[in-house]
Amino acid sequence: MATLTSHRLCLKDSTIFSRPRPASPYSYNRTYIRWRSPQAAVVANFHLPMRSYEIKNRTNVDDIKALRLITAIKTPYLPDGRFDLEAYDALMNMQINGGAEAVIVGGTTGEGQLMSWDEHIMLIGHTVNCFGSSIKVIGNTGSNSTREAVHATEQGFAVGMHAALHINPYYGKTSMEGMLAHFDSVLSMGPAIVYNVPSRTSQDIPPQVIHSLAQNTNFAGVKECVGHERIKQYTDNRIVVWSGNDDQCHDSRWDYGATGVISVTSNLVPSLIGQLMFKGKNPSLNSKLMPLMEWLFQEPNPIGLNTALAQLGVARPVFRLPYVPLPREKRVEFVHIVKEIGRENFVGDKDVQVLEDDDFILIGRY
Repeated sequence: MATLTSHRLCLKDSTIFSRPRPASPYSYNRTYIRWRSPQAAVVANFHLPMRSYEIKNRTNVDDIKALRLITAIKTPYLPDGRFDLEAYDALMNMQINGGAEAVIVGGTTGEGQLMSWDEHIMLIGHTVNCFGSSIKVIGNTGSNSTREAVHATEQGFAVGMHAALHINPYYGKTSMEGMLAHFDSVLSMGPAIVYNVPSRTSQDIPPQVIHSLAQNTNFAGVKECVGHERIKQYTDNRIVVWSGNDDQCHDSRWDYGATGVISVTSNLVPSLIGQLMFKGKNPSLNSKLMPLMEWLFQEPNPIGLNTALAQLGVARPVFRLPYVPLPREKRVEFVHIVKEIGRENFVGDKDVQVLEDDDFILIGRY
């Protein structure tokens, strides 16, 4: 004959217990849960995979801080929208031969925002595997979701990237305390550059946040797009800064103390941007390049760069939407700019062409 039963089980955050029920051929124990609300806490990232490997093989943050010319590398596509790795590898070799010291993989210029995370991490791994011994590979593993940023950064370091690029949470903006917590969650994994571009995120990363992050040993520096005075404020406090504005990079480097530039224009003329960063003040060359820089940024990046590389025959004229090429009159203008600067200073070895509208392929599903 069944008897009355009663038991109690205590868990960390709740108590599970059963009330006694009368004996019956159909008797059962009904379980009730008394909920106890846990306190909010920031949990350390002790779960990271391959952590011992990462610590042993991690790039020294001082190696990242010393970089002067970092190219935000373009991602070329095949007509079906997949990565054109043959063209990408050629672009990478052009950067190495042109004097670039590092590349940002999957940044805004590389259209990381149009990639799946699988594509993104694959391209970082491919770049490390093929070129990591010749150039530093910085993966753009930032996100407005801390969860995604943590996961992507784990994977990026697992496939061998030398450093990460991290942006502040955009669209779903957070407080200054939330911003610090976001960056602290990813800085524990390895060297990182913080990217401040309020024109895209609609939220400035204020100096007090950067000064706080600078206490972290994995903080390499900041890519700053606000301008010269902000750069000087950081360099006066020995914080490493890269200019995020090509048209300001020469003066930022030589007049305001920036270490270098994270450049879009160097996709096209790496050796000339290298001269601006390595060879001392050169206002004449800076002025000569200004029409090219202005042309590149007349529409949101990377529209101008994608158009230019197609006209140079370095990348196929394939665009992942929502990007579309610059209009024909602007393409004619680019041909004149190339001739003025000298075709020999640009990447690739084909003649620059205007290209017609029908030459371009726009891909909406990829």
